[in-house]
Amino acid sequence: MEENSAKPPPFTIVGKGAESPPNPPRKLGEAGESLWFRVQSEYRIADVGGVELLMQACLAADRAEELAAIIDQDGDRIVAKGGIIKDHPLLKHELAARSFIVRTLQRLGITDEMIKPVGHPTRPLGWTPSR
Repeated sequence: MEENSAKPPPFTIVGKGAESPPNPPRKLGEAGESLWFRVQSEYRIADVGGVELLMQACLAADRAEELAAIIDQDGDRIVAKGGIIKDHPLLKHELAARSFIVRTLQRLGITDEMIKPVGHPTRPLGWTPSR
């Protein structure tokens, strides 16, 4: 099996674990490779399931970019038979690919962040003695 010769990103990670992120297991396009290295530089996903989920998200990123390029070239609206203006048929496929990426990143736990509560701290519940 041929190893992927993808290059690490042009930035250096400083601090603990400053080694470069692992290369993807398969060849990726520009968008997929970018996503791979950005995620791996921050999260270092090593388990086989996580690597495969990330790989599928990266492949979907490449596909979404390909579809976006075609849509940009053709325009997001097309003229069908009878002069009817319709959405480009690839729009739904691009959206599905981007949705897949987001859902997959959520499954990996990458999008989970502690959310700060909005407003002031709540008062304790129940009765409090008066002073």
